[in-house]
Amino acid sequence: MSLSAPTAAPTTPSSSYPSQLPIVDLSAADRGPHARRLLHAQLHSAAHDVGFFQLVGHGVTEAETRALTDAMHAFFALPEADRRAVDNLNSPHFRGYTRVGDEQTGGARDWRDQLDIGAERPARAPAPWEPPYWWLQGPNQWPEALPELRTAALHWIDRLSGVAEKLLRELLASIGAREDFYADIFGPRAHPHLKLVRYPGSSGDGDDQGVGAHKDYGFLTLLLQDQVGGLQVQREDGNFHDVPPLPGAFVVNLGELLEVATNGYLVATNHRVVSPPGATERYSVPFFYNPRLDARIAPLDFPYADRAPGVTVDPANPLYAEYGRNELKGKVRAHPLVAARHHADLLLRRDQQL
Repeated sequence: MSLSAPTAAPTTPSSSYPSQLPIVDLSAADRGPHARRLLHAQLHSAAHDVGFFQLVGHGVTEAETRALTDAMHAFFALPEADRRAVDNLNSPHFRGYTRVGDEQTGGARDWRDQLDIGAERPARAPAPWEPPYWWLQGPNQWPEALPELRTAALHWIDRLSGVAEKLLRELLASIGAREDFYADIFGPRAHPHLKLVRYPGSSGDGDDQGVGAHKDYGFLTLLLQDQVGGLQVQREDGNFHDVPPLPGAFVVNLGELLEVATNGYLVATNHRVVSPPGATERYSVPFFYNPRLDARIAPLDFPYADRAPGVTVDPANPLYAEYGRNELKGKVRAHPLVAARHHADLLLRRDQQL
């Protein structure tokens, strides 16, 4: 099953809660003051009320999408030995291939396999006095048999970083904040993250957790999903509702750092993936727009701050203003095998301050 290419799509919602998320057309930002005001009204509502929306008008072409998805399908079609050659167990930076069932969410296994890719940078082993989250910086692992994957994936990271940067600026403007308020925590040292994911179908033992309920711990996530479905978002009624695939759109959700930055005015929303039935495969490409690892997230100055309800309190999931601590906490919990091999000391400290 191929992923749908981001092409032209309707600019106004065609269905209502709970069957479809709000639809936001980013190209409206370039169509004059009136169109931009309408865009800001849509963004404000979607980010404050739901924390999820479908993004069209982003400018990513069908050719760009096809280059990535073709390379992704080719990767998962490689012999297991070739995929295992780039196993993330080899990487102290949590990069590479994760076998089906080796990642966990909420302490339970996720029935999917994936390739984790980040910005291509030299390895950094932190000194004893430095924060351990610097372990997250390092090189990727690439399959020798598929050189086109490296080209397509790194291009995707650059391309979606540009889309996310524009979206974040418009989002901040939509709630009356200075649109460049967080510009200094991104830039050339930002920490983007890309996953290429395959859900191989039902596990066969009654467990349908493709990926368990969670919130993302960065700023913005842009998801390309295929037409199989399975993504579910927790809505105002407390239930999880399907997100029907929309051709040409990225599903966007807000991460925990935006919730922290706005004291809960913008919401990071729980979401999960239910495994497709039987032997049906589902493919998805989530891209995470994250700031520098050492970025400290200053509170946002915006006119609606006095209406903010406060940040969600979860003793099992403390939120930190320093981004790297949030990501390292998540990686250690999600990939205990990698942590055990390379970072046994972090496993001992995972319920303390990382």
